[in-house]
Amino acid sequence: MPKTADTLLPDPNRWKALVFIALAQLMVVLDATIVNIALPSAQRDLGISDANRQWVITAYALAFGGLLLFGGRIADLWGRKRTFVVGLLGFAAASALGGAASNEAMMLGSRALQGAFGALLAPAALSLLAVTFTDVKERAKAFGIFGAIAGGGGAVGLILGGFLTEYLDWRWTFFVNIPFAIVAAAGAYFVIREPAGGRNRSPLDIPGVVLSTLGLVALVYGFTRAESDGWAAGATVGLFVASAVLLGAFVLVESKVKSPLLPLRVLMERNRGGVYLSLGLAVIAMFGLFLFLTYYLQIVKGYSPVMTGFAFLPMIAGMITGSTQIGARLMTRVAPRYLMGPGFLVAALGMLLLTQLEIGSSYAGLILPAQLLLGLGMGTAFMPAMSLATHGIEPRDAGVASAMVNTSQQVGGAIGTALLNTIAASATTAYVASHAAGATNAQLLQAQAMVHGYASAIWWAVGILAVSATIALTLINTGRPGTTTVAAGGAGAGTDAAAAEDDVKIPVIAH
Repeated sequence: MPKTADTLLPDPNRWKALVFIALAQLMVVLDATIVNIALPSAQRDLGISDANRQWVITAYALAFGGLLLFGGRIADLWGRKRTFVVGLLGFAAASALGGAASNEAMMLGSRALQGAFGALLAPAALSLLAVTFTDVKERAKAFGIFGAIAGGGGAVGLILGGFLTEYLDWRWTFFVNIPFAIVAAAGAYFVIREPAGGRNRSPLDIPGVVLSTLGLVALVYGFTRAESDGWAAGATVGLFVASAVLLGAFVLVESKVKSPLLPLRVLMERNRGGVYLSLGLAVIAMFGLFLFLTYYLQIVKGYSPVMTGFAFLPMIAGMITGSTQIGARLMTRVAPRYLMGPGFLVAALGMLLLTQLEIGSSYAGLILPAQLLLGLGMGTAFMPAMSLATHGIEPRDAGVASAMVNTSQQVGGAIGTALLNTIAASATTAYVASHAAGATNAQLLQAQAMVHGYASAIWWAVGILAVSATIALTLINTGRPGTTTVAAGGAGAGTDAAAAEDDVKIPVIAH
């Protein structure tokens, strides 16, 4: 069947489409942090107990992390554009419910719904980007912008959350999502044109859905319980054992069923596997740092919520510069591992500076340069990582491959917050015990212990980023971008360059 001219031409509305895809991604990413700043006010107004306040964060993380693979598969089945729009409208409705919450149950339910619709939205957004931008250089620019948003959106959430909480009301941290979602959904409906033939219409793998969802929920919840109950607590250990059994059973099922939820070919390709692993580890380090710096600036330094948000601006500037000016410009010239590996190492250098944190540390002399290095490094590494998430993928698997990179980030974020916070808390307790005898000012001792705990946890973050760099440099072996053939024939499509006559030539990262 002859190729039509339309098949080979890029979508004329692709840059407009990027605006709406990026807007949706920003909404999902910043929602992960915007609620943190509003949480004390919401807790007071709704009468949420100290024991239950973590569920405002955890309910979102459990639903989002647990349902991401299912969301990616739905995107491949329904079509990415339809899934994207449904996810946006559902997210807006859940946000309205959260903003109008009158009690604890209504708040927690709305957060779980936000997570569920976010799990539809996030993989659909990334896979739409992958199939919309087919030119190598344009693809690099598009993923540069997307990577900057994915990396910097959390810090933007801190700024926006500070403004909304301080000058309006905590409820606006939910209501602000509604215009974002409506504009993105309307734009997507009228502008985005999904290429034909990329759907996977195989029946849903129900056992895979159940096992993966329960396994990921148990894993995320296990780290949450470790933070509050300790690593040796029976509930914590039980959740980790259950997660290992469920995810092991999931891998076994996926290797046997005819139409798996997560085809193992998506994971076994070494470049994609390297991205999922290195990015997940890097996010562990970054999310832990967001938590420590927020508490350090507000509690130790006495910054207001708005000042704290602005204090993160250098990191955002670094991420945007790293993604769009370094990563995007070099991606078409050098192999991705030479951007990701050094990027993670530069970020580790920024973290290393922060291990010197003390009560009297200067923002301009220590925190600002550390944030710039961290932002530049993570921005440079995030951009090729986002692009490689769909490296050489068949169109029928684009949604689930996109879901995997989101899953690695979400699970990494949950693990990072719990793991590093537990390390910091243990170091703080040990510091107080060893210095209590000679202390004359209990309040000063507590502040010194807190900062010591942060610095101790940040040392772990340095090591984790070094491991991320090592994985990126050794496991990812694809060369610089080239052009190969990706079949667009739906469920039966292959990746052979000598495939059927009506295959579509799409530039992707070449081996």
